[in-house]
Amino acid sequence: MKKQKKPGDNISLKTKKNEAPAIIDWINAQSNLMDSIRFLVENEIKANGVRNLQQHVPSDRGFMDEVAAGRYEESTAPTGKSLAYEEPAEEEIDEDDIDSWT
Repeated sequence: MKKQKKPGDNISLKTKKNEAPAIIDWINAQSNLMDSIRFLVENEIKANGVRNLQQHVPSDRGFMDEVAAGRYEESTAPTGKSLAYEEPAEEEIDEDDIDSWT
């Protein structure tokens, strides 16, 4: 059994060697990667509760597999948006934001 994480513990993440370019673009577009991941996790918990996603996520993810294989076309993107990297808009960070990250 793996060791249970506690608040303040470090976690490590590693991308796959063949990671989809869109995922790398998304990671690189984040000014605070951990806060962005935390936001996604919060929304998953709100929608579905706490669960092991590996029991619910299909191994064939379709769209991202197409991106990884280089067969992505902008017109087939679910959002219709390009996956090209764009510099993120500068956002203001105040003391409340910083306090919420710690």
